[in-house]
Amino acid sequence: MKKNRIREWKKVFESDLTYIAYELKDIVTTPAMILLEGPLGAGKTTFSKVFIEDGQTLSPTYSILSETNHVLHADMYRIKDRDEIIYLELPLYLENKIYFLVEWGEKHFYALSKELPEDFNKYLLEIVINKNSGQNQESSRDFILFKIEEE
Repeated sequence: MKKNRIREWKKVFESDLTYIAYELKDIVTTPAMILLEGPLGAGKTTFSKVFIEDGQTLSPTYSILSETNHVLHADMYRIKDRDEIIYLELPLYLENKIYFLVEWGEKHFYALSKELPEDFNKYLLEIVINKNSGQNQESSRDFILFKIEEE
């Protein structure tokens, strides 16, 4: 997988996520699969909820897939091998979808790519936690957006 850095946002707080989501929607070419990567607690699900904008989105950790309007949201944390991805029947869910947000999907990139319709563009959004030294200060995050091309 070849990654080309497109954009970076530094010191992002939770209150900034709406802005980041709108800007991201302007940057990516749709339809798009956006892989969300970062350590546990980095804010992948929180960002997804803001991005989807419906106010009712739940984390798909246990159901794996969550479908909302023009977005399919997936959490691949519990997926172990390629066969499990095939059995999800993603092409059926991706009909008429503009975005496919995938938490913990980078290690499954090639298997996911084979299930995507050909017109989907592929992106990686890395979320890095910046630890503050103060006890009561909220940690900020850096968001780094990459365009992915298969080699």
